[in-house]
Parts: sequence; C-alpha cells; structure tokens
Amino acid sequence: MAKILSVDDSPVMRQMVKATLLDAGHEVSQAPNGEEGLKIAASQPFDMVITDVNMPIMDGLTLIRNLRQLPAYVSVPMIALTTEATADVKRTGRDAGATAWVVKPFSPQRLIDAVAQLLK
Repeated sequence: MAKILSVDDSPVMRQMVKATLLDAGHEVSQAPNGEEGLKIAASQPFDMVITDVNMPIMDGLTLIRNLRQLPAYVSVPMIALTTEATADVKRTGRDAGATAWVVKPFSPQRLIDAVAQLLK
C-alpha cells in the first residue's frame, strides 16, 4: 500500500481518483489545487503524487517543479493526469519533473497499472 496525494480542481475527478486508488489498496489524501497540494506534501511524506495540469491558483506543472525542489520529493513518482496530450505539453511536463502522463478520461485500470508500474 502506498500513500498517494491526488491534486485536482474537479471534485468529481478527485473522487474518481480516490475511489480507484482506495480499491487498489492505497491510502489517498487530496488537494483542490497545487498550492494546497504543496502545503500538504511539505507537511508529510507521500510515496506518489498524481496531479491535474490545468488548475487555478497553482497549476500541476508548477506544483511538480516546486515538489522536485524539496529533498523528500526528488525521486518520488509524479503522474500528470490531464486532458492535455500534445507532445509539447508532455515535453514540458517531463522537463518539470513528471514521471508519467495519464490522459483523461482515464480507465481505472490504466491508472492502477501506471501507479503499480511506478511504485515497483
């Protein structure tokens, strides 16, 4: 079981991610934007971060960049879960420190598989 932080401005998407990960046996904390996600992540360790890219207050790529500056998150897997699928956006995500990219809408199994692969 991993401790995972899910960050998304959509309450429905947060609930879908949480339900999927709980069913797979993980512990899930949530935040509605990158700023809140950063505060939560700085206050406790997580084994993985899953974040939307486009959010108000602080977007997901800025969140990833900020987390990568914290010693505890240098090597923590980070998944960008987003509707953005262009090569340019994915390249920007990799440059920011995203470990993987999952496109919305996602199948629960696709997310579970990505999480399992990254937590090996």
